[in-house]
Amino acid sequence: MLLEVRDLAVAFHTRDGEVPVVNGVSLAVDAGETLAVLGESGSGKSVTAQAVMGILDTPPARVTGGEIHFQGADLLTVSAEERRRVRGARMAMIFQDALSALNPVLSVGFQLAEMFRVHRGASRAEARDRAVELMKRVDIPAAEQRVGDYPHQFSGGMRQRIMIAMAVALNPALVIADEPTTALDVTVQAQVMDLLAELRREHRMGLILITHDLGVVADVADRIAVMYAGRVVEHAPVRELYAAPAHPYTRGLLESVPRLTGRRGELPAIRGLPPSPLAVPPGCPFHPRCPLARDVCRVDRPPLYPVSEGRRSACHFWEEAIRG
Repeated sequence: MLLEVRDLAVAFHTRDGEVPVVNGVSLAVDAGETLAVLGESGSGKSVTAQAVMGILDTPPARVTGGEIHFQGADLLTVSAEERRRVRGARMAMIFQDALSALNPVLSVGFQLAEMFRVHRGASRAEARDRAVELMKRVDIPAAEQRVGDYPHQFSGGMRQRIMIAMAVALNPALVIADEPTTALDVTVQAQVMDLLAELRREHRMGLILITHDLGVVADVADRIAVMYAGRVVEHAPVRELYAAPAHPYTRGLLESVPRLTGRRGELPAIRGLPPSPLAVPPGCPFHPRCPLARDVCRVDRPPLYPVSEGRRSACHFWEEAIRG
């Protein structure tokens, strides 16, 4: 495996003590593979990604347990200098809000070129040429003329393409994309996802795609991990999960996706709200919202039961969930 996360735990320090926000998450992704991590806001997706990248705000956040193995090394045990060398050169991240992630007082060309000067020792002219090449690679029109423009001079979709260019500039083995299509219109979403898929195929890079939108990942993901309340509740190949979800939460997410066909009317919704990290219910965290919940769900927290080869579900009644 290119990346293997084992039993990762992250907590935030608050006035009331340490609050766990990620609880025993295990994920894996191989070269050339796309793993989609799905879940509602607050499920722990982005915190997991930041822990993998080593960019958690510490304090208040800190990793309290687990292992993060990347290309054979546990990133939680290497030195801070080695972790910095990994970021950018071997592992990169595409952030949700490109306008906030890019430096507003530096041109996009300077920000792209800086990576080649710092990590590859390129001259100023060589680095600028590489920046123009990258902008062309991600389909920025008139790249030679726009290399000196600033982030605010680009549209949202173009800024996201620049973020992708920065992420893949040094041909990293792994890219983590944290909701890269948020706030983009549907057409631009499709273009951004197609670009990520093309770059993944060209460079055989592993891709972790974090999102709450099942529709976005239908055509690009190989496997899906569904998170709820800081835990993975279902892990499955994409086709199997879409055909027959093995967890009531996953089924609720799928049923809430609008469709072009079918009956009109109000979309189904999962009743209630996700639990606060300060008050996660005992037993299965999803049981207050679950249509299959029974007494055992209120007491015993379900493990990730094996459903089939490469598929797991944290539901005591996963067989009933599959049947729908």
